[in-house]
Amino acid sequence: MDLFEDKFKESMSSNVALVNRITQYIVRRKGKQMRPMFIFLVAKMVSNGNFTEKTYRGASLIELIHTASLVHDDIVDDSNRRRGFFSLNALWKNKIAVLFGDYLLSKSMLLSIENEDFDLLKLISITLKEMAEGELLQIEKARKLDITEEIYFEIIRKKTATLIASCTAIGAASVDASEDEVKLLRTFGELIGIAFQIKDDLFDYTDAKIGKPTGIDIKEQKMTLPLIYALNNCDKSDRKWLINSVKNHNKNKTRVKEVIAFVKEKGGIEYTTSKMNDYQEKALAILKKYPESDYKVALIKMVNYVIERKI
Repeated sequence: MDLFEDKFKESMSSNVALVNRITQYIVRRKGKQMRPMFIFLVAKMVSNGNFTEKTYRGASLIELIHTASLVHDDIVDDSNRRRGFFSLNALWKNKIAVLFGDYLLSKSMLLSIENEDFDLLKLISITLKEMAEGELLQIEKARKLDITEEIYFEIIRKKTATLIASCTAIGAASVDASEDEVKLLRTFGELIGIAFQIKDDLFDYTDAKIGKPTGIDIKEQKMTLPLIYALNNCDKSDRKWLINSVKNHNKNKTRVKEVIAFVKEKGGIEYTTSKMNDYQEKALAILKKYPESDYKVALIKMVNYVIERKI
């Protein structure tokens, strides 16, 4: 990971001083780095501990895309904070933040093209398309609050899970795994990604201190699984009250607390938790196909971390 960090910094370098200043700021406030870890562990599990420069390039490719998506998300959401730090748009304003996000996307494409990693480029291009579609689908449905459970899973599959799916696929592809194995491990990553997002949605209903207030999704009119389940399992008058609360009273703290209490009462948390555990079990089932190794053990721990994490 230390060696990767140096290679990642190098992949963002530019002759423009402003670009390098922003890059230094981003590198200093890096997150958990789960995505590159998935790439390295999958690559090592598939190849029995061996991987090449292509795996490092794959990890850099993912981090460039992920960082660009966060920069653009903060602009779209008009957010001034990211992981406890000021966002780029808060410090450098929207114009520079948009351009820097675009710069990172172009660097990711060039990194693949210059090294003829066309298989990795194809995988990440599918991911970029799906991430944009997921965001647009969520915006479209949020206006009417008519998200079904099926649409909810389609949104989180595209918006969140596709990036983790590309990590596990790229990890396999970087060590010349077969096309079928790349597909299998892409599915593995997609299952983890869906479980990860469901866990995030559950945090909105928790009483634990997680570094952010509860009820944010309700305030932003995001239809997550606990709320969808409650809507599908209440009578007509309660449903009308619930939709009215989310649409017209989502800034009222008391009303938001009432919505959270109602969702809990209707079993929304238990149902959502059971769904998350289903995806966890499906992901772990894929790993059973592989022989025992330190890398497999570490991947199992990461899958379990997704479910057990406190933040």
